[in-house]
Amino acid sequence: MIEYLKAKIGTNKHVKEVIKGSAFTFLAKIAGTALGLIASLIIARYYGANVIGTVAIINSVLAIFTIFGLMGTNVAILRLVPEYIEKYSISEAFYIYKKVLLIVMGLSILGGLVLYFGASFIASKVFNNESLKLFLLISAPFILIRTISTLNSETLRGLQKIKLYALIQFLPSVITILFLILLTYFFYNKYNPVYIMFATNFIIFGILFYMLPKLFLIKDTRNSKISTSDIISLSFPMFLTSVMHLIIGQSDILMLGIMLNEHEVGIYSIVLKLATLTSFILVAVNSMAAPKFSQLYHSGKINELKIVTQSSAKLIFYTTLPIILIYIFAGFYILKIYGNEFTQGYYALIFLAIGQFVNAAAGSVGYFLDMTGGQKQFQYIVIIGAGLNIILNLILIPKYGINGAAIASMISIAFWNITAAVLIKRKYGFYISYFPFTSMKKD
Repeated sequence: MIEYLKAKIGTNKHVKEVIKGSAFTFLAKIAGTALGLIASLIIARYYGANVIGTVAIINSVLAIFTIFGLMGTNVAILRLVPEYIEKYSISEAFYIYKKVLLIVMGLSILGGLVLYFGASFIASKVFNNESLKLFLLISAPFILIRTISTLNSETLRGLQKIKLYALIQFLPSVITILFLILLTYFFYNKYNPVYIMFATNFIIFGILFYMLPKLFLIKDTRNSKISTSDIISLSFPMFLTSVMHLIIGQSDILMLGIMLNEHEVGIYSIVLKLATLTSFILVAVNSMAAPKFSQLYHSGKINELKIVTQSSAKLIFYTTLPIILIYIFAGFYILKIYGNEFTQGYYALIFLAIGQFVNAAAGSVGYFLDMTGGQKQFQYIVIIGAGLNIILNLILIPKYGINGAAIASMISIAFWNITAAVLIKRKYGFYISYFPFTSMKKD
């Protein structure tokens, strides 16, 4: 199997670097996902679907405010750090990082104030659930914490510190499972999973905030060749894209919470976690591929860029296909492990898995466009995809519940991925996606 993959993927040195770097993230992702599924199983068994739904809703609210706090700088820093190290020096890259950090701190504090003073309205008027108010109030300062953690994590990728990045992605699962076992068996409280989520965020923030400045390995800085306004100008299209991705990824949870109840949200949340396993190979490859795209593009090595992107897509396809086949034939029994109430999510799992499989097979279309100057075109594609997702959710959730939400997600994800793949073909002359038996598998 390994020799087969090597023959399919190729042995270009940049491809090898991507695969080698991705392997660490891949292994960390597998281990983290396994622990995450165990944590979800414990929560499902000991706390029920309602608490899982509460965790999902709070996570979605935090994700929304975090996106606005980042304002697209998490993607911009991933492009700027390798670009400025390649063109100038690590000193210039560090200066840019500090500028971006100040921007996101200001935006995050503003977002935290909005959430704090709007917690009562959001709990009672949006979700019609007063019990969410306390958790929304606690969430307010965590906007700053999550925003800085996300920025720092992406900066690790920009520095190509992939082993450390993989470790940071793995640690939350370890911390969560340890706290969950301890509190469940010795200090049981109905909302332990919510408090554990906050504690995990705080610990990761502390580790990253202490560690990152030391990784630049410099004591002095010079005036950056890019201004704050230039950073915002670059980040804003990426911010809009991130917002649209958020709508596609989180609107299902939020709209189910508004239209239905926490129980349905809890079931859908477990189904969504399982479905995203279909694309975790893509996430692992992106950890190394995204900064490599920026490095090769800005050094003018377009042919090598083409080889890396197409080889990455083949790797993603051949390692992802088995997962969706397992869900089709054994998904019902996998969900039954969480409890009989979760088996009603079987068809939703299939729909979501298909959408995530298309996302994986399409390749790193979003990062490719963001790293090579196509962020505005990608922004428009994802805006249309997000609008499509909202419209379909409004139509399908009242009729089909969680299955309707899953169908909406599947269609919108497939739309923006395939459209972006076609755009890359027209703009650069080659596909970076890999769909066998179609023109997208050809150079």
